[in-house]
Amino acid sequence: MAKSNEPLVWAPFFAGAGLSALLMPVLIIITILASYGVIPSFDLRGSNLLGLVNHWYVRVVLFILISLSLFHALHRIRFILVDLGLKAAHGLIAALCYGLAVIGTLMALLVAAGI
Repeated sequence: MAKSNEPLVWAPFFAGAGLSALLMPVLIIITILASYGVIPSFDLRGSNLLGLVNHWYVRVVLFILISLSLFHALHRIRFILVDLGLKAAHGLIAALCYGLAVIGTLMALLVAAGI
């Protein structure tokens, strides 16, 4: 049986799917409710939201969520394009999609690091 690098590709895909499905809706709802003052213990109006995002733990969580969501989304886009009939450019599509995911992850890392 030939060795394949598919597990290396599927791992971020599944991690991104799980984290996106579980954490993204919760973060969106909490942010919206807190910004409108519905949650009294979190006042995220104005500079308080900036202070929250500047906390190192929040930056790490957002970096992980963004990077894995990028890999998940671009992995899906890769297979959608191949299924739409672009099988001849399979290698180019894979390189482009995963390259964009890596570039987006590096950009998220630069923002999370405050550079």
